[in-house]
Amino acid sequence: MSRIAYRYAKSLLDLCIERKEVEAVSKDMAMLHSTLMASRDLDLMLKSPVVKGDTKLKVMDKVFQSNIHTTTNQFIHLMTEKGREAFLKEIAESFSSLVRKHNNEVLAFVTTAEVMNESTRQAILNKAQSLTTETVTIQEKVDSDLIGGFIIRVGDKQLDASIASQIKQLKRDFSENEYVSEI
Repeated sequence: MSRIAYRYAKSLLDLCIERKEVEAVSKDMAMLHSTLMASRDLDLMLKSPVVKGDTKLKVMDKVFQSNIHTTTNQFIHLMTEKGREAFLKEIAESFSSLVRKHNNEVLAFVTTAEVMNESTRQAILNKAQSLTTETVTIQEKVDSDLIGGFIIRVGDKQLDASIASQIKQLKRDFSENEYVSEI
């Protein structure tokens, strides 16, 4: 998290807490982040020094204005007017992180071999909850290379219960085996 992104995100969070708009703006910032992650062209346009600020504002208004809260819209306008629109994706990510911290929540990254059903999701949520005292929110990712099982990462703690890691461990164990047959 860059210092610029952190400072703007912290200022926005403080304003939202004062106005009691944390939840609404949090949803908007999550949508802003996911949109900028999904649209490379939009992200590049915001970072381009060639495109003028008023053009960037018009594009951002067309994309977001009808879907976002007034405070979020004003924030986007402020960032663009100050020439900081290139940091919007980082600011949105920092804001989400600060909101989780404000709400005493932690993000658990769960990687599985296939999409989880609800009972598996609940079991993994319970396991992740046992790793921390904060409320856990799960961010899911599917990686077929795991073969089966899952990997949970909560903060600096990781639980790897994947088949792929168990196979790697078996390979290490067999390579260290000193038994040599006498044939």
